[in-house]
Parts: sequence; C-alpha cells; structure tokens
Amino acid sequence: MTPPQRQRRVPRGESPPRPAGRAGAGGGGNPERLYVVAGADGERADIDLVTLIVARSPDPPPSATPEQAALLRLCVAPLSVAELSAYLSLPFSVVTVLITEMLTAELVQARSPIVRQALPDRSLLEAVMHGLQRL
Repeated sequence: MTPPQRQRRVPRGESPPRPAGRAGAGGGGNPERLYVVAGADGERADIDLVTLIVARSPDPPPSATPEQAALLRLCVAPLSVAELSAYLSLPFSVVTVLITEMLTAELVQARSPIVRQALPDRSLLEAVMHGLQRL
C-alpha cells in the first residue's frame, strides 16, 4: 500500500509554480550540460569519495570555467570529493574529471584521508589500564 500523496494547493486562475533550478554550477539532469562540463576525453585521477581537495590559491585564474571557480572557492578549507559533488550538484564522475584537470594545472592538491590504525597502541592501553587501577 502506498501512502497518500499530498498535492500543493494553488489559488484559482494561477498555474502551479515550477521548481526553481539552481543558477549555480549545477548541471542537474541535463546530460548535454554534464558532457560540456566534463569534456570529451573525461580523464580521471585515481581519487575516491573521501579524498580531500584543497585549493592552492582561493582566487581562480581568468581561464577557469565557472565550475572550476566555484570548486576553488569551496576548497579554501579541505573538503572531500563527496562534499564537493553535493555542494556543486554535480555527479561524482563529473567532479572527478574537473578535479583531474585542476590537479594537472596545479590549482588544487589532493590529500588522502587520515586512516586510523586498526588496533590501538598496546602501551597506550596499558597506561590507561594502570591509571584506572590507581583510582
């Protein structure tokens, strides 16, 4: 059984409002737009969703596309590729192509995330255990 769907009420004589598209760098559902943003070759660096991207300079060069300029402004502080994809409303594959272009132009740096060790240090655990025993 499907839940009932709510319908938005509109005053008589007016047409229902259309959802406003984002005027930013997002490509939405337009595949041609995504092709233009990503380029024909679509080369990709070896990055994943948790790779951190940091801009070398917050000011975009004059030759930067609007998407690259937006990405540079966002990357003043380190952000993951997943966050960038969400903020720009672009698919992960398109963002990786943009980041690859920017890495080759040395506009951004890619950092791997900090990975915790699988097991904590034994000496640390012993120190905590001795401290708890003294209490």
